[in-house]
Amino acid sequence: MSELAMREFRDHLTGFLPKMRVWALGLTQNREAAEDLVQDVAVKVLLANESFVPGTNFSAWVHKIMINHFISSVRNKREHNDLDQAPEINVSASQEERAGIRELNVAYQRLPKEQKEALHLIGLQEQSYEEAAEATGCAVGTLESRVHRARTLLREQMCGEIRDAA
Repeated sequence: MSELAMREFRDHLTGFLPKMRVWALGLTQNREAAEDLVQDVAVKVLLANESFVPGTNFSAWVHKIMINHFISSVRNKREHNDLDQAPEINVSASQEERAGIRELNVAYQRLPKEQKEALHLIGLQEQSYEEAAEATGCAVGTLESRVHRARTLLREQMCGEIRDAA
């Protein structure tokens, strides 16, 4: 990657950090853990810059890296700690962070039922498309389409491009 391309890539990532913070807070429910997650993912994204294909969806690429890193870190912690006995720590989020989470929740709730279910199975329960398709009784391609449309609608709503997904 040329010096100019790398500088543009870093600038793009820097501009993307606020969105990453909202995602991380939604995953961790803890401001400090969210900041750690954002920093870890930003480093991973910078190190993996050669694998990003220009012209493709940067947001989806970074989000996938974050989800995978978060899942790996949770699995690693489970190996070393009994999470059921760990105390729950509540850290109050800033007003901006709470607003971002509320906005994401509102956007999610506006999704059509089938898209919400598909996104829940794939994104939150981490089922494979095959497992989720079997659980819902629909074809894998149909499920992939529902997840894609759900993500697109969420992205549009979060960016203020549309008001309602229904």
